[in-house]
Formats: sequence, C-alpha cells, structure tokens
Amino acid sequence: MKLKKTTLEKVEELIERYPALAVCREDLRAAVLAICESYAGGHKLLVCGNGGSAADSEHIVGELMKGFLLPRKLGAQERQAFERACPASAAYLMENLQGTLPAISLVNSVGLGTAFANDQAPDLVFAQQVFGLGAAGDVLIAISTSGSSRNVLYALDVARAKGLRTIALTGAKGGRMAAEHLAETVIRVPATETFKIQEYHLPVYHMLCIAAEHEFFGD
Repeated sequence: MKLKKTTLEKVEELIERYPALAVCREDLRAAVLAICESYAGGHKLLVCGNGGSAADSEHIVGELMKGFLLPRKLGAQERQAFERACPASAAYLMENLQGTLPAISLVNSVGLGTAFANDQAPDLVFAQQVFGLGAAGDVLIAISTSGSSRNVLYALDVARAKGLRTIALTGAKGGRMAAEHLAETVIRVPATETFKIQEYHLPVYHMLCIAAEHEFFGD
C-alpha cells in the first residue's frame, strides 16, 4: 500500500518534538504502514497491556473509534441508510456520529476476563480474546514496559498463529518481545524506567492514531 506522503510525515513530526525517538524511526514507520494497510483491507485493531499500559490500551481505542484531530463527518451513503432505517433520528445521528477506525481494548472485558482467569488460566485472558476476536489481517498492539509480561506475550503468540499483524510497544531493553522477535514490529522507546517508558509510549501511540486518522479522513 502506498500511503499519502503526509501520513508518514507524522513520524517526522513526532521525532521533531521528541528527538530521542529518532532511534525508533524505522519501526514507527513500519507500524504506521501495518495499521493503515490493515484498515484499508477492512480489518480492525486489538490492543492490550497491564496497569498503566491497560490505561494506554483504552486511550488508543478512544482516539481511533471517534474523531481525534479531525471531525470525520459521515457521508451520503450513511445518510441514506439512516433515512431508510430510522428517518425520525437520521438527522441527529448524522450530526453527531463520526467515522471510525475499528479498535477493541482487551482489558475491559471484566466478566469474560474474571471468568476465564478463574476457570482456566489467568495469564491467557488476552490470548483467549485474540483467539475469539482476532482474524488474519487485523493488528494487535501489545504494550509491555518490560517487554516480558506473560499475558501479553501469550496474546502475541496467538496473534501470530492466527495471521494478525503484530506491533509491540516496550522499553529500550525490549525484554522477550525483542530478544525472541515475538512481534513483527517492536518499538523500543529510549528509556528503561517504567514511568519514563510510559511517558514515551503516549506520544508514540498518539502519532500512530493521528497518522491513521489522517490517512483515511484527512485531505
């Protein structure tokens, strides 16, 4: 897939704001391409992590499933569908709904997660959801500051087996994610302390969301 030139420029804009991230340039570009190729093919994105990375997972989904920097107005096709199905509410829906980039956080399925953890295996809760929800061509973003969180690594295992594209967000050491090449793209931000890694993760995933939004909803 050939991206808009201005889509990949989002990587350079990020590095201009955070020069230390220049060491991640090629992996950032690869992640943008993987996400955009997946969405262009009609696929979706899954994301998981623990603790602060769980909050990051929710944050990513929030930026993708609604307008982030762009308004994402719906078009004539959606208007016609609403006017046929629900004419009384069509105008309200058109005014307020926004175009979406489909994304699912695997950290918020409390009922499923607690049941599976209790009945089967706590460290396979994310893996079970990737197995049930993931399909070839989808993308899994797996976040682990250590690069070695077992439940996140198992999710990557299942993702690879099912043909998902895989992107890992971790720290400079990379942990098992990097040492064992467990993801197609491993973005190792230049920090080793957990809170500092997380401070870099936020602008990185903001950039990924901005790039995808620009590719599909920008001029």
